[in-house]
This record gives sequence, C-alpha cells and structure tokens, in this order.
Amino acid sequence: MRLGVLGELLAFLWKRKLYWMLPMVITLLVFALLIVLGGSSPAGAFIYTLF
Repeated sequence: MRLGVLGELLAFLWKRKLYWMLPMVITLLVFALLIVLGGSSPAGAFIYTLF
C-alpha cells in the first residue's frame, strides 16, 4: 500500500511516539494548503481577506 510522503511522516511520528508533534504538522499542512489555494484559484481573494 502506497501512503505517500504524508503517510510516511505520520507513520514515523506514530512509531517513534512523537504524538506531541502532530498538532504542529497539521498546522503546517493547513498553512501550506492556504498558500496553494490562495495563489492558484479565484478563491484567493477571499483567503487574503482572512489575514
């Protein structure tokens, strides 16, 4: 089964019992998603108003 980079990262964190890092990883992924959506879609104007 192919999980990709995100799946491998989560498996690594789970295996090493680094549960405390999960909120940080999730926050970084949300910001990355906002940056990608803000730069490449018409919804970017609405995302920019959040900041």
